[in-house]
Amino acid sequence: MQTGIVYALAAYLIWGLLPLFLKQLQGIPAAEVLLHRMVWSLVFLGIVLALRRNWRWLGEALRQPRVLGGFAVSAALLAINWFVYIWSVQANRVVDASLGYFINPLISVLIGVLVLRERLRVGQWLAIAVATAGVAWLTWQAGQLPWIAIALALSFGFYGLMRKTAALGALEGLSLETLVFFPVAGGALAWLMASGQAGFDHATPWVQFLCLMAGPITAVPLLLFAAGARRIPMSLLGILQYAGPTVQLLLGVFLWHEPFGPARAVGFALVWAALLIYTAEGFWAARRKAM
Repeated sequence: MQTGIVYALAAYLIWGLLPLFLKQLQGIPAAEVLLHRMVWSLVFLGIVLALRRNWRWLGEALRQPRVLGGFAVSAALLAINWFVYIWSVQANRVVDASLGYFINPLISVLIGVLVLRERLRVGQWLAIAVATAGVAWLTWQAGQLPWIAIALALSFGFYGLMRKTAALGALEGLSLETLVFFPVAGGALAWLMASGQAGFDHATPWVQFLCLMAGPITAVPLLLFAAGARRIPMSLLGILQYAGPTVQLLLGVFLWHEPFGPARAVGFALVWAALLIYTAEGFWAARRKAM
């Protein structure tokens, strides 16, 4: 249990601190950062698979068009999520991005109702209603939808749905997703470098090194998360996941001084209240079931 908590919390803290890494790549366009993240993730995952001699699943997956199609969809959702997140950090919208990951668990619950026909308890509906009120408040105050948060929550929510119904584990699934996109990502990155349009070519050696490190920085927390998820209950995993967006929010407000006035605080407070209701209701339901 304690080892699982350490693994899961480490994964969420790395995800929470990811803006610090992305801020170092400001001279490279978000789309190119995305390409580096895809290419070097595959390289890193290939090394991990080689060390573990874990290749048998790949041949079976490549012979199944339905599996390949499913992972192509999940790869596209992951690419959208990564691009929006990278862009939001570069555009000094870290607070907006953190909101997306705060509401993501509730979006996932709603997807379960609409797509998987899952039934919700009254407390879960109340949590979704309170979170919706928070998003509505932020929309009214800003005069527009918090599209960054919604895009991140929806893309990752539907990505979670695809992975929930997939046949492969975390390591194998991410490897196949990056492999599916490699022809596009690798070809685009090679073209940018050959044409002299790549920000990588004009970056400092330190930034170039960080681009290469995008692979392990992407894959390591996912592997830690998978290891932690096997060792601790889902209810505890659900609570720990709020560490990531909390760290992102604190970085945005206190390190980069992004705006977070009273009006925005009210919207976030409603979202936090929804998460508190959802978590408390989950514990209460689990306790009743165990009695």
